[in-house]
Amino acid sequence: MEAITFPNGPITMAGNLYLPSDFDPKGSYAAIVTVHPGGGVKEQTAGLYASKLAEQGFVALAYDASYQGESGGEPHFLEDPAARVEDVRAAVDHLQSLEYVDAERIGVFGVCAGGGYAVNATMTDHRIKAIGTVSAVNIGSAYRKGWFGADADSAAVPTLDAAAQQRTAESQGAEAAYIPYVPAETDENTPRDMVEAHDYYLTPRAQHPNAQNKKLFTKSITRIFAFDAFHLVEDLLTQPLLAIAGSEAGSLWHTTELHARARSPKKLVVVEGGAHMDFYDVPQYVKRAVDEAVPFFEEHLTKGE
Repeated sequence: MEAITFPNGPITMAGNLYLPSDFDPKGSYAAIVTVHPGGGVKEQTAGLYASKLAEQGFVALAYDASYQGESGGEPHFLEDPAARVEDVRAAVDHLQSLEYVDAERIGVFGVCAGGGYAVNATMTDHRIKAIGTVSAVNIGSAYRKGWFGADADSAAVPTLDAAAQQRTAESQGAEAAYIPYVPAETDENTPRDMVEAHDYYLTPRAQHPNAQNKKLFTKSITRIFAFDAFHLVEDLLTQPLLAIAGSEAGSLWHTTELHARARSPKKLVVVEGGAHMDFYDVPQYVKRAVDEAVPFFEEHLTKGE
């Protein structure tokens, strides 16, 4: 693994580049961008998948989102969907600059919100030849409709009211407010996926000092609530799609909606018994996702396509 930086407009992105064990700098490789979840960093699940894909012969790049982790951008801890989508494109820019990467054989593999961002980028960037998602989340829909998708969009209005009030306060000198990505505390009413998210991000299981479980309230919320990662997916997604999720994930509805709406060549894999977070680091679920992803990308990132 090689720690790298690459430009994204005025922002310097921090990434980890994973190379096959038999890497030949004079070779020509297919490459995959792995996109981390909201609140994650490159050292967590995105890096895990990048390392697994490199073991199977791909060049793989995991990176920290703009305004997060070791990447630049101010204010830090901003979750900006438009910026997250542009991050994917900048990562493709970088891979195409590498002499040993075949510029016509680049795919994207996104996890959770990273899956939604990856889909959105792929729809309008035809340099990306194939898209895979794991436990995909359309972050705008998740915030408007709730984790299980049961709320009406109008349920977002009180939160937007609170964001407006907070922004007014901050414009008059109040300190910036932050909200967590995952629950800082859990109880018997916390959904299973969120209990496991707490365990993943906030315990030694996978916690990382650069993943601080906070995002700017006013500036993030107003961007997230109006975002739809799957807008126009029926018309603009022409690349092959692989969508993987667990049968017990509260977020499964994002994956099934994406698959149902996509008109490009597509494959849906619902893994029996799997929950949302299982695909972040639980060995048997990570292996299943990789076992699906490798032949998918080998097929669709072939020379000559």
